[in-house]
Order: sequence, then structure tokens, then C-alpha cells
Amino acid sequence: MSHPNDQIDISRIEPLRTQSYPDIPVGSRANDGDWLQVVPGERFKVRASSDETNGRYSVLELVAAPGCGPPLHIHQDEDEHFVVLEGTVCFVCGDRTFDATAGTALTVPKGVRHTWANLSESDVRMLAAFAPGGFERCFHELAGAAADEFEAIVTAHGCLIVGPPISR
Repeated sequence: MSHPNDQIDISRIEPLRTQSYPDIPVGSRANDGDWLQVVPGERFKVRASSDETNGRYSVLELVAAPGCGPPLHIHQDEDEHFVVLEGTVCFVCGDRTFDATAGTALTVPKGVRHTWANLSESDVRMLAAFAPGGFERCFHELAGAAADEFEAIVTAHGCLIVGPPISR
């Protein structure tokens, strides 16, 4: 049985070209930063800031204790890409709810309602990348802010709270 890709004319495929970006520093000083806490049990560290990538993207490492996770929300300005590094994370993405184990990667396009929660009995660790970058500034503002300031801060960064966190 033939596969649809068997019919591709490979003579028309361009060879892979790599491109360097001399304006993006190699390595990251963000790795030298401190772990910050947004809410008790949920901490983050900026691994690549938008300043370091000329605004193209930013990457945060998140560690969340059991029961932690943000409210249901929508990013209006950036896509969010997750990579689960350790543990199992429950995600709501649009109308889907699913568990993502270590090694799972997923992208939530801007404008799609989503959230995640650690419903397990141990900490989870994951990377969250935002494209374009800049949303890491919201996390910095949230660290140490009062709970009643949360919604105003995220709204100022183009994020809408549209529902509660996932509960057990």
C-alpha cells in the first residue's frame, strides 16, 4: 500500500539551511536569577527573558506543589508552549481536558482559554515559553503582589481571567 507522501516530488524540496542570529546572545544570564513565588507552592525562574531574545520569546521554568495552578485564562498577545519535565499536569485547553506526563509538549495559541493544575501528590516541573516574549514581566509583577492585585496585573499584560482554577 502506498503512502500519500510517496507521491512527493523531492526534487522541489529546498535543502535545509541554518540561519544564525548574531543579535541574539548565546547563553542566558537569566539562569543566574532567583526563584520567585507567585502564590504559595508555585515558583518560577526566568530561563530566557524577552530582553535576551530581542522580544522573540521568553522561557520560564515552573515548579508547582500539589493543588497549584492558575485560573482559567486567555492570552491575547502571545502563544504559550509547555513542556512537562517532571510529574503529571492536568490541562484544560479550549474544550479539552487531559493529563500530560513528563515529556509532553503542547502549544496553546493566543486567544484560546486554558489552564493547568497539579492534581498529583508530588511537585511538577515544566517549561513555559511565550512567543512573542514579554509575559515574563507579568510573573515578576505578580511575585510578592497581594492576591487582590492579581487580576489587574494580568489584565495589564493582555491576559484575561475567564474562570476558576481546576479543582480536584
